[in-house]
Amino acid sequence: MDKKYWVPALDRAHSVLHEIAQERGRLKLSDLCQRTSISKSTMFSLLQTMEELGWIEKDKTDSYGLGGYLGWLGSAYFQQFDLIDLFKREAPAIMRKIGESVQLAKLEGKEVVYLAKETAPTPVQVISGPGSRFPAHATGLGKMMLTALDEDSWMRLYPPGTALPQLTPYTEISSENLKKQVQQAKREGIAFDEQEAVMGFCCIAAPIKQPSGEISGAVSISMPLHEWSNKRTLAGSLAITLAEKLAYGGR
Repeated sequence: MDKKYWVPALDRAHSVLHEIAQERGRLKLSDLCQRTSISKSTMFSLLQTMEELGWIEKDKTDSYGLGGYLGWLGSAYFQQFDLIDLFKREAPAIMRKIGESVQLAKLEGKEVVYLAKETAPTPVQVISGPGSRFPAHATGLGKMMLTALDEDSWMRLYPPGTALPQLTPYTEISSENLKKQVQQAKREGIAFDEQEAVMGFCCIAAPIKQPSGEISGAVSISMPLHEWSNKRTLAGSLAITLAEKLAYGGR
């Protein structure tokens, strides 16, 4: 692997977590220094930071174990596969009702990552299979999931004056205008794009909202432009129905 952009601090933290995971509650600072060849001063800073972040916990004997935040991450990791399985159960009925393709995705930074797709038997398709990525600002899915960002997170991703990549002549390239679209999506509970990601295709998306209010992903229905005016309302309703089923375990 090319380590041109390797971050040594993360590499050290990874080594520390690996050792703690193997010997939960048995290793102290000096033990970790010995096992990883990390200096005591650096190890002290690493442990303090990781403890503050909830990655690790220190017991009464000053030994370290994995923290609650890693438990939450692990749970979230496996939940995404539960979500995919549930999508594969529920999405076919939605696809049959409207005759268009249905997608499941999550947000990673400024990109939408497609997790699963129920493909309609139509001759022309958007390339949006599992693993495909699109800039979030150009998709209904992305706009919907961007509604979960707080102001600080938004400013980090889309500073004022940022020019966004243009995928088609219809792609929004102003971060200020994008923010208005995302705010509208938050109010309405749906988001869409009209030929913003792929020429000739439109998409409408709904958020998968957990009882806590957290948005864990989004679903969308995409269709050729010539079907948009006839199917847009039904697609929005079906996307919301599917998203609610995925949020509540198919109930």
